[in-house]
Amino acid sequence: MTATVIIRSAPNLRDMGDHMTQTGGRIRTGLLYRSENLGRLSDQDLASLAALGLAKIYDLRTAGEIAEQPDRLPAGAEHMVVDVLAGEKRAAPAELLHLLSNPQEANARLGGGKVKDLFTQSYREFVSLPSARTGFATLFTEFAGARNLPALFHCTTGKDRTGWAAAALLTLCDVPYEDVLRDYLVSNNFILPEYQELINIYTTKGVDEEILQSVLGVRKEYLESSFAEMRDCFGDIEGYFRIGLGIGADEQQRLREIFVE
Repeated sequence: MTATVIIRSAPNLRDMGDHMTQTGGRIRTGLLYRSENLGRLSDQDLASLAALGLAKIYDLRTAGEIAEQPDRLPAGAEHMVVDVLAGEKRAAPAELLHLLSNPQEANARLGGGKVKDLFTQSYREFVSLPSARTGFATLFTEFAGARNLPALFHCTTGKDRTGWAAAALLTLCDVPYEDVLRDYLVSNNFILPEYQELINIYTTKGVDEEILQSVLGVRKEYLESSFAEMRDCFGDIEGYFRIGLGIGADEQQRLREIFVE
């Protein structure tokens, strides 16, 4: 079961550790954290984040997302932008929130199952889009450097780009798929309550609630589409790291040695 960092102004901030591997190992705690954006941290929560002693914070967002809500950074932590969707011409999943201000347009463009299809395609692109391959290669290579740890990585809501990064690393470290999926779906427990007021506002304005749940939450089929793309393009997780990201067997083993005890 994943340990949770209690930071009220970033409720989807979690320790990646404490998962059991299929060979009896355990993912180390206190080394790597996943999160939503850090732009709304209270002063008290910023102090709590500083207490983690982070060496680096990896920001997976687009330039537009960062400009709209820059991170609040704890003293001593280096901020590194790794825009995994730099090559994506469509909106990042989180940027779909802007569509909701026009209920008629949102229902037309995202209703009738279109939003699920859009997210499914986005999750495939997390694996195969050239900028995503470059970005995630940078991210995982950075994780293999001891001087960069402890570290935190995040996107806007901490569920999509962050979700795939977490799932890929846990899978490489031999955490069973059922546990990887459970960790991914835990985001619903934090994100949906955080945005409940927003959901209520937009449903009152006429946005289909199914669209809101699909945009703001996570679904099993989203992550499954990433793994399907991984198998279609690269065979398995080791092939994804080796061929897709250019991270060879030695560096893959280094990641396992760092994160598995």
